[in-house]
Formats: sequence, C-alpha cells, structure tokens
Amino acid sequence: MRVAVAEDSGIFRQALVTLLTTVGIEVVVSAASGEELLARVADDPPDVAILDLHMPPTYTNEGVVAARRLLRLHGGLGVLVLSAFNETPQAMELFRDQPRGVGYLLKDHVTDVDNLRSALERVMRGEVVIDPDVVSRLVEARHHEQELARLSDREREVLALMAEGHSNAGIGKRLHLSARTVEDHVRAIFTKLGITSSSGPSGPQDSNKRVLAVLTWLRAAETR
Repeated sequence: MRVAVAEDSGIFRQALVTLLTTVGIEVVVSAASGEELLARVADDPPDVAILDLHMPPTYTNEGVVAARRLLRLHGGLGVLVLSAFNETPQAMELFRDQPRGVGYLLKDHVTDVDNLRSALERVMRGEVVIDPDVVSRLVEARHHEQELARLSDREREVLALMAEGHSNAGIGKRLHLSARTVEDHVRAIFTKLGITSSSGPSGPQDSNKRVLAVLTWLRAAETR
C-alpha cells in the first residue's frame, strides 16, 4: 500500500510516518499542507491519502477540501481525514455526494496501528469509514428525533455499527447476537426509517451501500 500524508504539525506527521513505516506501509509523500500534497501526487497518486482536517492557510476545513479535490482528480484513490476534535459538520461535508473510499477518524484513535491499517485498507477498497465517536455523537444528537424515536435501544446500537461500516457478521460479534437476529434488526431499521435496503447476502459492497443509506438519512436530519 502506497500512502501520502498531509499534516502541518511536523511532530505528529513524523510520528504518523514512522508508525506506518513500521507496519510495512510505504509513505511516498509527506507534506505540510493539502496544497503541497495535491501538487506532489499530481503525476503519481498513491493508494490512499491521509490528511489533517486543519491545515494552512485558514486552519478550518482544508483537509476536507483537499480530500474532495483528490477524489475528483484521481478516481479510485482513497482518502482518510484526521481531526483532533469531533467536528460533525466537517465530517458530513466529507461524506456528501454519495462517497466511496473516504474516511474520517479522530487522531486519538490512530495510535492503534491495527485500527489505522484497517481503516486504510477499507478506504482503499472503496468503503466508507467513520470514527465510532462521530457516529455516537450523530446518533445521540438525534435520539429524540421522530425517526430515531421509532427505534428500540438495540436497533440504535445496530444502526451505529452499521454507520461505522460493519457487516452483519461484525455487528453480531460485537453485540453477541445471531446472524438471523441482526438481519431482523437491520430490516426493522430500514423499514422504520423509510430506507430501502438491498436484498442478498451481506458483503463489502452491500455494507458500503448500507453506510451510504445511513449517511443519506443523517444528512436529511441535518436540515430539519
């Protein structure tokens, strides 16, 4: 896997590069801004780009802006945006327009190299990755909404794991539920939220569609 990194903090950038290198991931670009990264990968894009959310010149949402430009310019490239804070509006902007191969993680969680590598592999495959804390904040902020009020506590737990991109098998393992029980919860969630789910066995493509469906509902909830 070839990875490019854009991070304005030299200390964190070097630590991230070292962490990636120790697990056999090739870091082909290490840049201090989104603009620098865009210029350096123009002719030879990596498999995945990791970008800090806040970078020069305004330290607001440069990471998301650069990530969306990368996705437009280089089809098939995965992007993973990192933030020191749980900033929901910026996360939702990243996932606008039916995303594929995008992720948003909090920096506190990238020190776990297994989680980081898993996130990179998933966005490289075209999947969507959302930090569990971001999902929890989105779901919790809306638990009084009419739609979510229709869900049971267990269904909200399943919804949160669905939004993180977990398959039915992964959800069952985490909640200690049988495959049939998870399938029943998933069907109930889509029915109660008015979202049409695809039929057939769950797999990476189906899992990604389910994440996009959840994100579509969350974006609609933002406007109410």
